[in-house]
Amino acid sequence: MYENILLPVDEGTESSGLLHHAAEIAHWADAEITLLSVADTTRDSVTVADGEVLDTLVESGENLVDETSRLLDSLGVDYTTDVVQGAPAQTIVDYAERYEYDLVAMPTHGREGLSRYLLGSVTEKVVRLSSVPVLTAHADEEALSFPYEGILLPTDGSNSAQRAAGHALSLADELDATLHAISVTADSLLGEAANATAAEEAINAVVEAAEARGFENVETHIEAGKPDEVILSYVESHGLDAVVMGTTGRRGIDRVLLGSVAEKTVRSATVPVVTVGGE
Repeated sequence: MYENILLPVDEGTESSGLLHHAAEIAHWADAEITLLSVADTTRDSVTVADGEVLDTLVESGENLVDETSRLLDSLGVDYTTDVVQGAPAQTIVDYAERYEYDLVAMPTHGREGLSRYLLGSVTEKVVRLSSVPVLTAHADEEALSFPYEGILLPTDGSNSAQRAAGHALSLADELDATLHAISVTADSLLGEAANATAAEEAINAVVEAAEARGFENVETHIEAGKPDEVILSYVESHGLDAVVMGTTGRRGIDRVLLGSVAEKTVRSATVPVVTVGGE
């Protein structure tokens, strides 16, 4: 299901556990990775050397993809490289959509002292804007498990959650993994809470979708609490390997499980998080 993977690179990519994780996924899916460096044109990157105008960020980007590609060579992964100019987040989103990538893989934070132009807030912007699924993982996490044996699907029954459910079911089915579907009823601190009936309906929708495709390896849970805390706690207590979730939630219940909760999960999870956006 992942034939083409887009991997934006920066100074920390070569030593990131995410690179090895993306390579493992590429081997499993027989996929090709594109290493993309974005020369940030919102910065003053132009200098003069020997009387010629030289864009140092473009040159730096070319060096970055060359360095990273050597590691992919050693891992035996098929890849291509590209260096483009633009505002990083929007450029990555547009590039992924224009060339119809199946997955974008990005780190959620960088190592101390490194440039953050492709990390942190830029990753979160890509998560919010991308209609292509985005896999995120902490740049300094090295023990990322693959193939996934247990996948968590938070759901509130929204259209975004249903798209995420379809993605999660396909991934779990191909990996022969267990899918844990969870709906969280939040307290009043988050505004109008998802009640038990809505939570049950959200879970039932996942079960029905699983049954429709003949996938039986689903566990369901309804829990009360602060959604992002429940999600992270559940991942840890059940030893799960990944989270798949939508990026926008139901109107009328204050994005109880999705939207801002997705961003909190992306920032804090110690396992890969695949966010599924789009309309």
